[in-house]
Parts: sequence; structure tokens; C-alpha cells
Amino acid sequence: MEKISILLVDDHKLIRDSWSYILESDPRFRVIGSTGKADEALAIAKAKHPKVVLMDLNMSPVNGFDLTKLIRKHLPDTKIIGVSMHSMPVYAKKMLQIGAMGYVTKNSSKEEMVAAILSVSGGEKYLCDEVKSILAKQELDDNKPGMNDMNALTQREVDVVQLIKEGLSSRQIAEKLILSLKTVEVHRYNILKKLKLKNTATLVNFINAHGL
Repeated sequence: MEKISILLVDDHKLIRDSWSYILESDPRFRVIGSTGKADEALAIAKAKHPKVVLMDLNMSPVNGFDLTKLIRKHLPDTKIIGVSMHSMPVYAKKMLQIGAMGYVTKNSSKEEMVAAILSVSGGEKYLCDEVKSILAKQELDDNKPGMNDMNALTQREVDVVQLIKEGLSSRQIAEKLILSLKTVEVHRYNILKKLKLKNTATLVNFINAHGL
């Protein structure tokens, strides 16, 4: 049986090395490349045609969403699994919308990652249990104001929401995301408008109420 070839893309070397060790220990898998840079990832993918790419979403300056689009453009048969620290379903939905086949969080177990790789390599989509649990809760909360509007947020707006949840100020968010303070303020305004909320206090309450 031919081994499933895997490309690891994550800007933390320790994470790449850990997953490489784990996956290479399984006779079903073969890691054919490992990098934290988008241009290198695209070059490796085009040269070696991996069956599966484990794609970190929170890289910079090119994030995992944009790199997923590039790889899909050149290698439509390669299956991509988004890997993120974020469990917000909007991240998973956006990845699936742009052509990824799976999504797991960095809280996922080794067993769940293996299950994801086997599923997508076989042509099936895969969402980790953490995200599915939140989606199930949101189904029950569908009638709450603003919930359905979460899907209208851009990826950058979701990043801002996540940092607001962590208690960061606009200036701190600007520094972390390498944006101008004005740009962050525009994102905050658009977030409130899309979610039909009045101010940051109501946004924080919304986030906490929905377990985002």
C-alpha cells in the first residue's frame, strides 16, 4: 500500500518537528516536506505533489488562507487540512469554502489528526470534535441576535474579534497584527456594524454569551 505523502506548513519549527516525528512513526504516512515559509511551501508542493498538506492558518506575512488558495490553484488534487489555535467555526467554514478538505485545532489529539489525514486523503471532509461541538451549540443558538452574521466577517475581522476576546486594546491589536491603529479601528467599526452591536462592551458580551 502506497504511503500518504504529507507536507507540513507551520511557522513554528518545534510544531513541525513534533508532527514530523509523530507522522513518520506511522507506516501509513511519509512526510515529504516541512517549512514555515509560504514561498517554500508552494515550491515544495509544486515539485513533490503531496497528497495532503497540513496548513497552519496563523502565519505571516502570507497566511494559511491565502496559501491554501495558491496551492489549490496549482494542485487541485492535493487535500488541505487547516490547522489553527482558533476553534471558532467561522475559520473552519472559510477554509472549506476556499477548497480545504479538513480543519483541526492545535488542541486536537494525535488520533484526531490521523483520522483527519485518512479521511481527506480518501476524499471525505473532516472537522475536529472541538469545532463540531461548537457548531452544534450554535445550531441551538441560531435565533440569538447576530449569530448568523458571524459568517459575514472577514478573516482579518475574526482575528480582531479573537484579540478583543483576549482583552487587547486597539493599539495592542495593531502591533500584534502589524496594522495601523486606524485600520484596527475601521475593523472594529465594521465588526459592530455586521453583528448589529452598539459598542465594544456589547461585543464582549456577545462573544462570551456564544462561547466564541
